[in-house]
Amino acid sequence: MTLKLGIIGGSGIADAGFFKEVERKEIETPYGKPSAPYVIGKSGEVEVIFLQRHGIGHTIPPHKINYRANIWGMRELGVRHMICPSAVGSLRMDHKPGEICISDQFIDFTKRRELTFFDGPKVEHVSTADPFCEGLRKMLAEICEDNAIPYHGKGTYVCIEGPRFSTRAESRMFKNFADIIGMTLVPEAQLAKELGICYANLAMVTDYDVWADNPVNMEEVLKTMAANVGKISAIIEESTRRLPAWKKECVC
Repeated sequence: MTLKLGIIGGSGIADAGFFKEVERKEIETPYGKPSAPYVIGKSGEVEVIFLQRHGIGHTIPPHKINYRANIWGMRELGVRHMICPSAVGSLRMDHKPGEICISDQFIDFTKRRELTFFDGPKVEHVSTADPFCEGLRKMLAEICEDNAIPYHGKGTYVCIEGPRFSTRAESRMFKNFADIIGMTLVPEAQLAKELGICYANLAMVTDYDVWADNPVNMEEVLKTMAANVGKISAIIEESTRRLPAWKKECVC
């Protein structure tokens, strides 16, 4: 059986050229339509299935993303492993713009998102004590280490509702218990967990959040992300080389 790696991220990942597109597939799910057609291709032994989180042309804000449809569609296509990059703000002076953070925990400050597949009549209580695949996280850390890419091997991601950025008071509060801040990890990660998909978050620090006295703006975020998308793509490309061997050691 072909090993499949799911990636949910920005258009820059698909444009990086590390996998050869074979087809695009639109999927209807019990939860509606995913953000965009799934782009399916090959990278070595691995089939890559890519989805633009915010839709084609970045038209869907974080609080409007159909996370359930996105993850359900991945599962329908046979994905059992996912690496999902995201742009984040830093809540620590030592987490600098351009650096990678491989999240190991999250805190949910979203407000009105569809958070689960278990809305009834079947009721399940899935443990998210360790919300990410430790094996995938270890593999990503080794890739960063081997390629001298500045990274943090763990970090707590606080996910806010968006689309607005934090107030200064909120940012200072979040700084007390988290390392990075973003708008898309929840419920994406926990939905993958509910469907038994090994999931890892590859967070790219794009700015210091407003606790640092310089209000973040979207122009800064996009500029930093564009300058570093090659770094993210290189990590994911190397992941497709290492995943077949690593998969045998997965304990999820």
